Amino acid sequence: QVQLVESGGGLVQAGESLRLSCEGSGRTFSSYSIGWFRQIPGKEREIVATITSNGDGIYYRESVKGRFTISRDNAKNTVYLQMNSLKHEDTAVYHCAADRRTITPMTAYLEVWGQGTQVTVSS
Repeated sequence: QVQLVESGGGLVQAGESLRLSCEGSGRTFSSYSIGWFRQIPGKEREIVATITSNGDGIYYRESVKGRFTISRDNAKNTVYLQMNSLKHEDTAVYHCAADRRTITPMTAYLEVWGQGTQVTVSS
């Protein structure tokens, strides 16, 4: 089973950009779909974007379409989330998760989670 480590979070001003990375361990990383999720304290976790194991299937939540781009480099065992035109409401802890099934908004109990990285957008 893979392990995931997120990086790239930080404090930025509204309108700026960040790129998050989700690096996986193990030789089977390319077999996993990856999803990015975010959570604000006191609120439910919400799905942000997903990508299938070979990168041919991508999903974005409506509020990030046109601003965020998910991609993966299986040679580097890494999935990226490029976040442009950041808004204050994007502030959250961002987690990546992996599953051997295709991840959709209805997928429950994902196999592996990373520890998260904080993104703070000042208005």
